[in-house]
Amino acid sequence: MSTNNKRRGASGSSCSVSGVPALVNVPTAMSADLASLFECPVCFDYVLPPILQCQSGHLVCSSCRPKLSCCPTCRGPLGNIRNLAMEKVASNVMFPCKHSNTGCTVTLVHTEKAEHEEACEFRPYSCPCPGASCKWQGGLDQVMPHLMMSHKSITTLQGEDIVFLATDINLPGAVDWVMMQSCFNHHFMLVLEKQEKFDGHQQFFAIVQLIGSRKEAENFAYRLELNGHRRRLTWEAMPRSIHEGVSSAIMNSDCLVFDTSLAQLFADNGNLGINVTISIA
Repeated sequence: MSTNNKRRGASGSSCSVSGVPALVNVPTAMSADLASLFECPVCFDYVLPPILQCQSGHLVCSSCRPKLSCCPTCRGPLGNIRNLAMEKVASNVMFPCKHSNTGCTVTLVHTEKAEHEEACEFRPYSCPCPGASCKWQGGLDQVMPHLMMSHKSITTLQGEDIVFLATDINLPGAVDWVMMQSCFNHHFMLVLEKQEKFDGHQQFFAIVQLIGSRKEAENFAYRLELNGHRRRLTWEAMPRSIHEGVSSAIMNSDCLVFDTSLAQLFADNGNLGINVTISIA
């Protein structure tokens, strides 16, 4: 267990608008060919509206443009000329997701591209450990090797019904307790966070996340239970995917939440045991 102090389709008819042909239901193959015309010569990502060109008509994406002093193709001045024709074409082209090289097969119009890529199941996974100290990213199959190599202090328990023991819960400041649970051929990360709230008030947040995708997480349920002194506090939910992380769940209190006074009712000599049960949904 790890404890960290934190500081914290078919072709159709076409018409002309302002001299630019409107593309209707562009066939997939043709759309792929058109999309290739929008590749940035610097980073090979796509040049999307608003599209600016140099005096010779060459394009560069909005991310690379501020870093350049001249056109990377002709070495001429970049200028601020809008290419309205290419913007009109771009609005009718289906662009592949930028995570296509890791398995995503989705193609979509440029106005929906950024939103999809932000939540794409094939985007890189970040280190699921709470806190912002580890900046690692990689594929899903690399997450567990990363945890075993870089976060060796995290204990892993086997079985669908275990006890997560958080020691020294009276430590001052914001603290994390982390443990892994392995069952049903999957790995789950159990996180308990203590956060400082207003006027020195402290709250605990306990949650389970799956080392897997959101679709895989839908197959499971978890139950957290505090027992002691003829009292019981229970929380049941679907585990979150590590793609989602725990920050938003904690912010919205979508997890087991209790304050220090409640924690003391269940603690034993400053240690808090949380019964964790994983089940098939």
